[in-house]
Formats: sequence, C-alpha cells, structure tokens
Amino acid sequence: MNQDRQAAIVGIHEYPSRLTRGVSAMDIKIDCIRTALEDAGLSWGDVDAVYDAGDGEAGGGLQLSAYLGLRPNVIDTTQVGGSSYEFQAAHAWRDIAAGKCKVAILSYGSTAASARWAIGTGSMQRPGAANWEANMEIPYGTTLIANYAMVKQRHMHEYGTTTEQLAGISVATRRHAMRNPDAVQAMTDLEFVGVNEITTADVLDSRVVADPLHLLECCMISDGGGAVVIASPEVARNTRKPPVWIIGSGEAIKYTESDGDITVSAGAQSGPVAFGEAGIAPDEIDIAMIYDSFTITVAVCLEDLGFCKKGEVGDYVAGGRLAFDNPDAPALNTDGGGLSSNHPGMRGIFLLLEATRQLRGESHSQRPDARLAVAHGNGGRLGSTHTGGTVILARD
Repeated sequence: MNQDRQAAIVGIHEYPSRLTRGVSAMDIKIDCIRTALEDAGLSWGDVDAVYDAGDGEAGGGLQLSAYLGLRPNVIDTTQVGGSSYEFQAAHAWRDIAAGKCKVAILSYGSTAASARWAIGTGSMQRPGAANWEANMEIPYGTTLIANYAMVKQRHMHEYGTTTEQLAGISVATRRHAMRNPDAVQAMTDLEFVGVNEITTADVLDSRVVADPLHLLECCMISDGGGAVVIASPEVARNTRKPPVWIIGSGEAIKYTESDGDITVSAGAQSGPVAFGEAGIAPDEIDIAMIYDSFTITVAVCLEDLGFCKKGEVGDYVAGGRLAFDNPDAPALNTDGGGLSSNHPGMRGIFLLLEATRQLRGESHSQRPDARLAVAHGNGGRLGSTHTGGTVILARD
C-alpha cells in the first residue's frame, strides 16, 4: 500500500433532505460547507482552496468564492459531469502535496427534484448551433437513458448477462437504503411505490423505462448536496475526526469510436492507474462506492475497475452479493446509492462522503473494520462521451 500520506478528507456533510422546496442550490452548498468545516473543527478562515463544478448558482468557483468572502490560492473549476468530485479530490490531493494550499473545499447543491428536471428521460436536444458531437445523435431524438439501455442490451448480447443477475445491484443497495433514515425519508418524500426492501422479482416486475432497463434499475431524481474538506497532513493530524487519506487516483475519458466497445467504460483506464498508485489490488477493497445512475453503470464499472473479468459481472453481483454483511465481496453503495438514497444530477460527491463514513466507522450499514475504499464516478453518458474518476481512500 502507498504509505505516503499527503492529503486527507477531514470533514464531510451531506444535506439530509432530498426534497427541499423553497431552498436554493446555493443555500444547500453553503449549509454543507459550513457543517463540513465544523465536522473537521476548522473555520472559514482556514480555507485556501475552492473546487467547484459550477453547479447550482456557484459560477464555477468565481461566485462561490465571492459569496463566501474567500480569497483562495487555488481555484479549480473542473466540470466533467458526475465524476467531477473524484477529479477534484485528486486535484486537491496534488495541489496540497505541491504546497499550493492546505485546506480545500469541494461542494455540491441541487434542486433537481423540486425543479422537476427530466434528467434521464427528457430530450437531449439543445438550442443553438449544431456541434461535432451532437449532430450525430441529438437529431434522432435520443435520451440520456437510451445510451445506458444500449450498453445493457449490448452486454446482454455479448456475454449473456441477464436482468435477473443485475437486479442484485438494486437489491443490495435498497437493503442498505432501508438502514439509512435519510434514504427512507427520501423514498417517502419522493413517493416511491413501496418503501421497503426489494427482491429480484420486484425488479423484474417493475415497468420497463427504456428497454431493457426496468424502473428499479434507474436512479431516483432528488434534491440534495454535500461538502468535503481535504487538508494537508499538518492540518489533518489536529482535526476533530480521524483523517481518511487519499492514496491513489486516476482520471480518464472515453468516447464513441467506430471500432469501440460500448460495454467498456472510462474506468478501464482510470482504475488501474489509481490502484497502481495506491499499491493495492481490487480484491483488497472493503467498500466500493460506484456511481449508480443505472444498474448497468455499476456493472461495467465493476468489471473495468478489476473486481471481476469483463463479461462476468452478472454472476459477481447476482442475489445481492455485494451487501454490507457479506465478507466475501466489497460492500456496494452502503448509503443506498443513487438507486435508493439520492441522485440530484451529479452524484460523485456522495461517493466520497459514504466512503469516508465507512472508514470512520459511521455508516448505517457499516462493514466491520473497513480499511480501504474506492470511490468511482462516471460522468457524461455511458456508451457515448463520458469520464471516469477513481479515488482510493484509506484509514490510518
């Protein structure tokens, strides 16, 4: 394992409500940053680096810094979709190691549910001039979910994967969600049909949204937000909670190619880099926080990160095998994930939050003696242009 401890997550906060009418995205961000700093035992004056994806009203770090009255030495405005926060955590790690800053904040706020954004099923058509990427897809009426459906269809055709097998992802994450009071409240507020644990049969019986993706294979649309504080070793050793160290990272992009394989994600490039840098193998991981916009997102990312071979994920995830209390496999998305806890549009920050909770021993679905976690974000559209950000985390 990489023993070089150069930066750590020292403060976290997740906005508890998933339906926040009358609260702005900026309100959510500020509340989360304030509480994350309190969690770390730090103050606004300690912050000298701002990482922001331009969500809500934040203006890519420009407006956020002005709103908070900060004069950061580092401003990072990386925006690569849902994996932005894994990219930013890696950048903060490098910037702190280089001596450019000592205390960095990452934050996110969204009111997607209150604003009734049709994130997955709405038209991808946008006003304005045609561009090199959109002119081959958007005129034909594709939706975001259609990309993921195509990937699942191809995986089923190529490897014989079944919906019955992939339902194990939904079963495991819903089980975790039912142990998380905030997730239970989210499903209640968002009027889920059945706020309870689910079975494989439930997934198969749920309606098809985009063939072959069923409703219970698709993420919820919620409000929400969170914040992460990352600090130097000198700061981390004196914070309120035990530090969770960043020990490896990888970043990648993948896009449509004539001879490409849409069942391979950007994680096939970012994962080996992160694990190599950390000096560990996937089978050493206790907690796998994998972006779960849809079950197929988790499936291909698990394969590409090296948890199982390409084409073997069906058997790997079947039957809810990745539940927190099965010691034979990593625990998957123990907060309930995007499928059953929250998905306000870009979920990458929540992967870092729950991985940190696990390594602190604070999760509602706690894996005993969890020591190593991976947070892997997927941004953009699987099967088309998308990014992969992989961060390996370790406790002391």
